[in-house]
Amino acid sequence: MSERRMERARVVVVDDNRFHRELAKDALAGRASVEVCCDAAEALATLTREPADLVVSDLTMPQMSGLELLAQVNRRWPQTDFVLITANASIDTAVEALRQGATDYLQKPVRAGDLVLVLERALGRKRLLAENARMRDELALYDACRALASCLEPEDVYAVSLDLLARGTGLARAFGVYQRHGMPGADGLHCRGLTEEEEVRLRETVRRHKRTEPLQDGEVTILDHGPFHQLLEEAEISTGRVLSVPVVGDDGEAAALCVLSQDTDLPPLALEHAKVIAGQAAIALRNAERYRRARDRAFIDDTTELYNARYLLEAVDREIRRAERYGSELSVLFLDLDRFKLVNDNYGHLIGSGVLRQLAQLLLQTVRQVDTVARYGGDEFTVLLNDTGERGARIIAERIRQGIEEMAFEAGAEGVLRVTASVGLATYPSHGRTREAILDAADKAMYRSKSAGRNQVSTASEL
Repeated sequence: MSERRMERARVVVVDDNRFHRELAKDALAGRASVEVCCDAAEALATLTREPADLVVSDLTMPQMSGLELLAQVNRRWPQTDFVLITANASIDTAVEALRQGATDYLQKPVRAGDLVLVLERALGRKRLLAENARMRDELALYDACRALASCLEPEDVYAVSLDLLARGTGLARAFGVYQRHGMPGADGLHCRGLTEEEEVRLRETVRRHKRTEPLQDGEVTILDHGPFHQLLEEAEISTGRVLSVPVVGDDGEAAALCVLSQDTDLPPLALEHAKVIAGQAAIALRNAERYRRARDRAFIDDTTELYNARYLLEAVDREIRRAERYGSELSVLFLDLDRFKLVNDNYGHLIGSGVLRQLAQLLLQTVRQVDTVARYGGDEFTVLLNDTGERGARIIAERIRQGIEEMAFEAGAEGVLRVTASVGLATYPSHGRTREAILDAADKAMYRSKSAGRNQVSTASEL
């Protein structure tokens, strides 16, 4: 309960004596909103209309006694404090009142100071209970955030954070758009609580737009309109307010996590909990980036500074899972330089390594940032083409083959030299559904190019 609510607490005074009702009202009017009732039935109707923080009731009243009213209040409004007042006090009645749940017991005639004191005690207890509940919620939230510590991939950080946000805000509907390292816009989407049809429409809308809100540093905020509302409207998903939670790393990783509320007001503490989760997610994302940097150092080829075969095998598995999840295609190019042994024999291995480095730069310039280029070993290179079918992959493969054929490779004092390459192509799922099958198909297609005369492109469909 907020401090403002504490200062203007609501008190219901119940007494069949008008004098005592007005006396209590005058005593508490400066500290609370006071409503007076002449009997228990009127008090119950008043509480049904709007619950109170404190009920001050006479013990002896017609129809229903104060103890009977106490039992009703405890059952229906357990958070409401109850103080009994009587002109005929005894130890037995006081003990019985406290046993049944009364928070205090006063004897008539009641002094104004005593009424103020019981109000302050009641509000003090509420403040303490509210603070204890808040601390329990925060401890539970921090404990739940421990799941982020085990996330070593940025995408896992976003997925777990989205689950935590839905739980921490009490709102089931949420989505998150994220971009991968080195990408200019959103590259992925996670959804929670949306129907299958809504998720399909939202995914298509994100793909169509390529990017939504710029995923940059920002604060956790509640939005009534903006790009996310436009995105949802285009996807035919209704929402009221959007709780936007940016999660930004140090190396280009970023996500915008959005929790959807149909109501004008979000649940209490939703914003505060979202800020806690955002802070923990940012730490987890930076840890995932550091892990990736350390991992990448083990996955980088020293000569060309491309990814090595070890990384390639993991990347093929990952991209096949992604293609399967989104129903897209994935193409693999195997490229082998023709008679490259002659380059090393005639020019030396230093010149040969220089040619491989220049070839690596040519490949990186020919494909997109989202594609993966790796040195498979020796003079063999592999390119993973995301969301690319056989027809599109053949165009890219031919462009690479032609670029190598036309390129004048620097050979130091020897001037320049020229080489050619044989390229093989295979596409998921047409030519294989596993890493082994797709790589084997591309490798066999590459050897078909070599056996057919070199310096050409072959696909697994031609095998």
